[in-house]
This record gives sequence, C-alpha cells and structure tokens, in this order.
Amino acid sequence: MPDFNCAATIIGGMPYTDAATACAGINKYLADLPAWPQLPMRTNLENMYIQYSQGFPGIAVDGQTIRVERGSDFDSTLEMLYFDWADGNTGGYAIDKEHASGLYHFASNNTTLPLVKGQITGPISWGLCVTDISGKGIIYDETLADAVSKFLRLKAAWLESFMGSFSKKTVIFVDEPYLTSLGSAFVALSNEQISSQLTEVLGGIKGIKGIHCCGGTDWSLLLSLPIDVISFDAYSYLDSVLCYLPDLLSHIRRGRAIAWGIVPNDEETLKKETPASLFDRFGDALSHLTGYGLSVRQVVRQSLVTPSCALNSLSHDAVEYVYSLLIELSSRARRKYGS
Repeated sequence: MPDFNCAATIIGGMPYTDAATACAGINKYLADLPAWPQLPMRTNLENMYIQYSQGFPGIAVDGQTIRVERGSDFDSTLEMLYFDWADGNTGGYAIDKEHASGLYHFASNNTTLPLVKGQITGPISWGLCVTDISGKGIIYDETLADAVSKFLRLKAAWLESFMGSFSKKTVIFVDEPYLTSLGSAFVALSNEQISSQLTEVLGGIKGIKGIHCCGGTDWSLLLSLPIDVISFDAYSYLDSVLCYLPDLLSHIRRGRAIAWGIVPNDEETLKKETPASLFDRFGDALSHLTGYGLSVRQVVRQSLVTPSCALNSLSHDAVEYVYSLLIELSSRARRKYGS
C-alpha cells in the first residue's frame, strides 16, 4: 500500500447536477487521490442505494424508495446470482451511465491515473434501505441477506475492474452510514452477521479497500475486518473512535491507513473554520496516537484527509471552500512533519 502522506480526497457524494462540473473540481484540487463523484441531485438513480441496485433479483425503484418484489422470474434470477458469484462472473453487475454519470465522465477524461478512489454502499446499509413489500429491510431475510453480500461483492469487483481501465491502482471504500445505529433496535443484527457480510463484499476488492462510517459505531468490529483504510468523521466523532484506541494503534502498526474526516460537511459549521483552526484540530487528533511507539510522521504517512462525509447538501461555493481547506491541511501536514 502506498504512503498517502495526508493526500486529500472526498467521500463521494457531491451537490452538482452536471458530471462535467463535478469532475472539473476534482481534477483541479484532488491531484493526489481523485475520486469519481456521486451526483444524487442529478437523478434519483444516483442515490447511494439505487445507484448499486441494477441486477439484484426483483428490484423495483419508485422515486427515492427501492424494494424487492418476488415476481415470476425472481427464483431463476436469484439462482443466476449464485451461479455468477460462484464463477466470479461480474458481467451482469455493471453500473450504467445513468446510474453513475460521474464515474463515466471521470473515466472519459482520465486515462492514465496512478491512483483513484471509488466507493460502494455496504451490505448492511443497503440491506436496510432496500425493503420487501411489507417495508422491512431485506437484511432481515436470511436468504436475501446472503444474496445482498454476494451481489455487492460482484458489483464491487466490476467497479474495481472498470476503475482499473483508467488508473494503475485503485482505492474503494465500502460506505456504511447505518452502522452508526449498531446495537439499536434499528440494526438488530449480530456482530457475526455484520462481519461476515462485510468480509464477503470486501473479498471482491483486490486492491486497496476501506470502510467509511460517519458517526459512532463499534470501531473494534470494523478495525478487525480485512481492510487497508478506516474512514470516519474526525470532526464530530473523534472521541467515539478514541474509545477503541488499542484497536486503532494496532491498525496503524500493521501498516494500514486512516482517512481523517476532519473537514465538516455542514455549511454553517464550515463558516466557523479556517485552515489554521482545522490544522490545530488535526494536530490534536494526531497527538492521541503518539507516545505508543508511533511517531507523528509515521501516522501522517499513513493518513488521508477528507470531508467528514458526503457533500450533497452544500452550496457550490461551500464545496470550493472544502477543497481549499483539504489542500491546505494536506500541505501544512507535509511541511510540518516532513512527509
């Protein structure tokens, strides 16, 4: 895995309705680790759950909702999914241009990148938001839950292969926003099931792989998974992660990386921050990991800086400000710590 040296990147979601505009900003500001943008404001098809739905048995989309309907061909389609999973056949699990305009525009304008980031929605969040006809998340149906993880494994493998057509190396984050509700009645799943389903999806990614969660969760569970990068909201939820400091230190010692979501994605909060104030906050975060046989320089080498989460709700001017903050944070960290 490369030393990231506090390279700046984004989580994925952007507020633009035009892929060209979104990609222009990414190419301008995120030279070290560009990422293809998700554009849910352009169409509901780029909603982070609908975006990855093509090819799942019985899928039906209605506006922003997505459900599984057991029609006459449901069983045969489900059977084919299992055959494809067993054979590693990803051909039927592509994401088309209407569902990912940012991905295709990005690919058409970048042909020889050294490294690029992408993202896919994780099986827990996807399985909770995709429901059966009664409105219950399909993650609670044993058969469908298993199918979800196998389906998203194939989807992730297809995505990585497609990204590999325009970049030498790839980074893919599995986004799991609903793991913030882990242990509540809303996510009534065992740790064993969560670990198993995430491991299945991660197994479809051969290159650099990470998990992103933008709130508090059981970080020991996520840090025990076969990942290279852990991504979290370091602006609002740093204390949540530091409750699992031994696990985080072990993660770093194994040569793995941290994506620090240190730039807030709320417009009013952004107005209160400057490069200096966020760099002070970042320095304080780094200080928690030193004194345990780790140097700040080592942690910085194994770090990325990102927004706390997606930028869908921001104005275009605010997105530009996020970019400027990310670039200044990256530059200051490299100057101060010699990376």
